[in-house]
Amino acid sequence: GIKTMAGVTGRFEKIDTAKGIYAIVDYAHTPDGLENVLKTAKSLLLPGARLISVFGCGGDRDRKKRKIMGLISASLADFSIITSDNPRTEDPASIIGMIEAGFKEHGAQNYAKETDRRTAILNALNMAGKNDIILIAGKGHEDYQEFAGGRIHFSDQEVVREWSRA
Repeated sequence: GIKTMAGVTGRFEKIDTAKGIYAIVDYAHTPDGLENVLKTAKSLLLPGARLISVFGCGGDRDRKKRKIMGLISASLADFSIITSDNPRTEDPASIIGMIEAGFKEHGAQNYAKETDRRTAILNALNMAGKNDIILIAGKGHEDYQEFAGGRIHFSDQEVVREWSRA
């Protein structure tokens, strides 16, 4: 029945880190999706805990949303790490720069840039404290990353689980 129904992979998927940090993986890859998932995560924060956002935007897709998503994360997350999603044929640093424009417009300094998605996720996990929530957005159920040279295996969930076991 519905009581025992499992969640949907990559949709507000909570991953237990066994270290008192909450990691949530979500497919949110649009301004509306990112705003909703950040607001939901923020509403779940315990007093004194922080919301850390890790996200990027896909390459060869709607460029207009990048700055908007930067503005959204700057205003809702306590700290953000802007990273690669599926850059495809675009330069990942260029995509990150377009997202960063939203942070700059907001006057925010509560962010970092890291092109390598695995490193970005690990940095967020390492900087998090007890009861903090890390939202890893944009890829959700996807277990790959697309670059100009093709597709490689990559899973946000696997990175979190590997870190948890270390």
